[in-house]
Amino acid sequence: MEEDKKQEKNCILCGRPESRTGRMLEMGKGICICPECMQKAMDSMQASGLSYSDLMELSSRMNLPPLGGFPQNPAQTDAAATERTGAGKADEKREQAEQTDQPDESDQSEEKGGKIPGISLVNLSDFLGGMGFGPARPKVKRRKPGEEPKKIFDIHSIPAPHKIKASLDEYVVGQEHAKKVISVAVYNHYKRIAADNADDVEIEKSNMLMLGPTGCGKTYLVKTLARLLDVPLAIADATSLTEAGYIGDDIESVISRLLTAADNDVDRAEQGIVFIDEIDKIAKKRNANQRDVSGEAVQQGMLKLLEGSEIEVPVGAASKNAMVPMTTVDTKNILFICGGAFPGLEDIIKERLNKQAAIGFLADLKDKYDNDPDILTRVTVEDLRAFGMIPEFIGRLPVIFSLQALTKDMLVRILKEPRNAIVRQYQKLLALDEVELTLDDGALEAIAERALERKTGARALRAILEEFMLDIMYEIPKDDNIGSVRITREYIEHTGGPVISLRNVAPLIGNN
Repeated sequence: MEEDKKQEKNCILCGRPESRTGRMLEMGKGICICPECMQKAMDSMQASGLSYSDLMELSSRMNLPPLGGFPQNPAQTDAAATERTGAGKADEKREQAEQTDQPDESDQSEEKGGKIPGISLVNLSDFLGGMGFGPARPKVKRRKPGEEPKKIFDIHSIPAPHKIKASLDEYVVGQEHAKKVISVAVYNHYKRIAADNADDVEIEKSNMLMLGPTGCGKTYLVKTLARLLDVPLAIADATSLTEAGYIGDDIESVISRLLTAADNDVDRAEQGIVFIDEIDKIAKKRNANQRDVSGEAVQQGMLKLLEGSEIEVPVGAASKNAMVPMTTVDTKNILFICGGAFPGLEDIIKERLNKQAAIGFLADLKDKYDNDPDILTRVTVEDLRAFGMIPEFIGRLPVIFSLQALTKDMLVRILKEPRNAIVRQYQKLLALDEVELTLDDGALEAIAERALERKTGARALRAILEEFMLDIMYEIPKDDNIGSVRITREYIEHTGGPVISLRNVAPLIGNN
């Protein structure tokens, strides 16, 4: 073991051992460099404009041997061949250049610092990947020329809208209108892909825009839909997107994530679903004197994606650079679903609806819509334009629908009805300790009432249950005699404790 430690190589730049970095590049005289540091060094030299001759001069000054595996400088190989066969041709070129007063090519190469046209620094990622250094590049799966793309659904195997909605009902509580709209839109979208254009009638795709308060199930609805259909799904956050050339994710990174979700299969990715969350965060900024690189500019950059076009996307990375391979993806058959909470849109809708408010018996009251929980269902395109969405962007999202705010009854159903209900999750956790967990109806109602006060939707349910289940989950593993735990309304309201039943013993009421 001591001999292995002594013989282990360390990178001269970062100091990491070969067991962590992988195979080292040996530079001679005991100098070793890891692939990552070597890549950074090559990137820096290429960015600074160093030529091949500068690199060779630098290595000669450092008394380093030539790097094995790199292509030799054509100028040096030509010079060596000239020395072996004679300098006749080189002298003839110089004489002709002197007679015609034209500069010699060799002199030009020297004046340019040794840069030879058509010769650039080697792509180290290809070099290292070929020799077994570092991870290999992801391989992009493409169909052969002339081969028809494989379709995810056949025209007869596409699930009908009522079947899609029935599957969603097992996981999503309520939101009947939203589930109906998204089921029909997805059904028509894949019918459009499976249909042929023999009659010269081309069906356009219908991208969707979902509006709803936070915690109402927008993201969960799309995740469930993609899992049921078994299609590639990419979920992107619009808050990180910026205009091309600025710090942040480019617009094409959305399609790059979809390509990754499809295992780099371009044909499968071109029939996937992209969900862009927090779409309201790219609204046009009001009273902005500076360039809006994360607002209106992002909307304009997304127009080509939504409508359908061939774009170059990086493979295995979120940003474009010289070291990342690129591939072409056609977004014509990609379904885009945008979602957002749109805070402040309610005030715009109320202002539009209250324009007719006046004094009189038939006039609308100004506070008529203040307590309307489903005010977003009255949204129009004009309201979205007033919020900050440009008309070109809204026009490419023809299906606009809203989700209902969660009520007390819906929150109670969310706790116990879905397949992945939160109560069922805790019951499974305690079942691993051979303990049965039950919640009274009063306890479920008390949890729903507390969740409504927090105004964060269904996300508040887990936060409340985590708070009350903390002591139970901590104490149960201590005693193997505990057989069941029943949570009551009194425990949620801090006026009592959970009912704990021991195995073959009468139940005990715990103290809060």
